[in-house]
Amino acid sequence: MATNSGKKFIRIDISSDTVCPWCFVGKKNLDKAIALTNDQYDFEIKWHPFLLNPSAPKEGVNKKDYYRNKFGPRSEQMMSKMSEVFKGLGLEYNMSGLTGSSLDSHRLLYFAGQQGLDKQNNLAEELFLGYFTQGRYIGDREFLIEAATKVGVGAANFLEDPNNGLKEVNEELQQYSSNISGVPHFVLNGKYQLSGGQPPESFIQAFRAASNVAA
Repeated sequence: MATNSGKKFIRIDISSDTVCPWCFVGKKNLDKAIALTNDQYDFEIKWHPFLLNPSAPKEGVNKKDYYRNKFGPRSEQMMSKMSEVFKGLGLEYNMSGLTGSSLDSHRLLYFAGQQGLDKQNNLAEELFLGYFTQGRYIGDREFLIEAATKVGVGAANFLEDPNNGLKEVNEELQQYSSNISGVPHFVLNGKYQLSGGQPPESFIQAFRAASNVAA
């Protein structure tokens, strides 16, 4: 399948949670792979929700305490590992602040996607940056509105009603997340799948395979 530009077309559906550090790692490596191959392919990227902890509290809890309670002694090792991985991406992994329900961020990503998939993709970046490198809380209305404003999406009125986008998020959870056990999960051209914080080289191989499948 070729586009008007003569390049092969690749659609990438990403199932992700905004509080999943490996999802951010996967996005950064995907970005690198796209930058290296955008002379060969035209990309369309769409983000879909996944809830690592569907019962996470809306009001938020201390992030470090949450990880210590969930993973016990392993939590320090896990945080140290993520710090190293983020450092390799030129980012500082920040474990300060709160964690909790990511539902509102998924409603917002859905809303941004209705205004353009580029805006949705840029919003995913802003949400990850804020939560993982600046200690912002993913459930904080002010942070969500601020992130949306940066990418050209007016979100205040939409977020005011907790039912806005809820039906659509639940439908996408059922359609894209019910058959997978972890994130990030990438589906290329509806057929070729890969999971986890893959290195750029793995994405480039997947682009080749997916474009041949779709041809």
